Amino acid sequence: MKNIFVTVIVSLNLALGSMAASLDSLKYVEAKTFQIIGKGFSDTQTMYERLPASLEGKTRPPVWSLSKNCSGLAIRFRTNSPIIAAKWEVTGDVVMNHFTMTGIKGLDLYSLKNGKWQFVNTARPKEKATTAVIINHMAGNDEEYMLYLPLYDGLVSLEIGVKSTATIEQPLVDSPRKGHPVVFYGTSITQGGCASRAGMAYPNILSRMLDREIVNLGFSGNGQLDLEIAEAMATIDASCFVIDCLPNVSVAQMNEKYSRFLKIIREKKPNTPILLVETILFPHRHFDQTVFTSLQQKNETLQQIFTEQKKEGDRSIYYLKADKLIGDDQEATVDGVHLTDLGFLRMAENMYPVIRKLIK
Repeated sequence: MKNIFVTVIVSLNLALGSMAASLDSLKYVEAKTFQIIGKGFSDTQTMYERLPASLEGKTRPPVWSLSKNCSGLAIRFRTNSPIIAAKWEVTGDVVMNHFTMTGIKGLDLYSLKNGKWQFVNTARPKEKATTAVIINHMAGNDEEYMLYLPLYDGLVSLEIGVKSTATIEQPLVDSPRKGHPVVFYGTSITQGGCASRAGMAYPNILSRMLDREIVNLGFSGNGQLDLEIAEAMATIDASCFVIDCLPNVSVAQMNEKYSRFLKIIREKKPNTPILLVETILFPHRHFDQTVFTSLQQKNETLQQIFTEQKKEGDRSIYYLKADKLIGDDQEATVDGVHLTDLGFLRMAENMYPVIRKLIK
């Protein structure tokens, strides 16, 4: 038994040594030299942020802080390397008790196969700064890749590692198609809480399904109809705006700001489709009567706002009910509110046919 234990330790040490040698022999390239998708604004303070620099001091501090998270951003590149690795450092080193580290601050690699994006592997974070092999022992064919960035943390730096003799270049295929993105505004759920990995946040799933770039303006706990965010959104040449913020607002906030939020967008984008999304029906509403009443009131209020917009002549506003969004078996959440991958997939599948019609 002792000999077996020693053999296992030796084998493990050899494997770790081989891995370290492999990582050291790679060449690393700054990710920001490649195409970045998912940015709604070019004038951010650093590359991997989601709001324009001009909003610092204008928007609420928590919104500004969350805008430094990279949700919805991805790097597109092409390489023939049989191995792909990454070196990255996050800004906050965020930890939560209901959310995987791979979702919060990991990287998520996809490859384009027969016109469809296929999951390759996840880069698992170890600490604030991590170097990790994402995939190894590939055939070495020239392939298109997309690397999703962390959902709930920011990036200080990011480098992509490939074999020293391999090429790594700009993508040749426009996928997800850039220009006229679908813009999502909302809450922690919109931002991606609590997907197991970045590619499973519902806006990212929809990006692959629609083959269309998305912009993620989900702000955890802070999708509260801040009017300056509407002003910023209205500058994006979007194919569709999806407003999914009800879990973060009260009925009073909705009555005060929702119509004004829409009006600001409409002033600059009079004909762009806007999809209003009801709040998902949290499973614990079956037990917590306060939650049940709150969800019902919010969705009824949204229906009234939608009806008023239609009466005022808005012909490009649409409505999505929540009754089927995450299924009816009550199995789609981590904590009664935030979604698992199952919940996100169901949400994307239910939104897909609606958004597909709108962006056509």
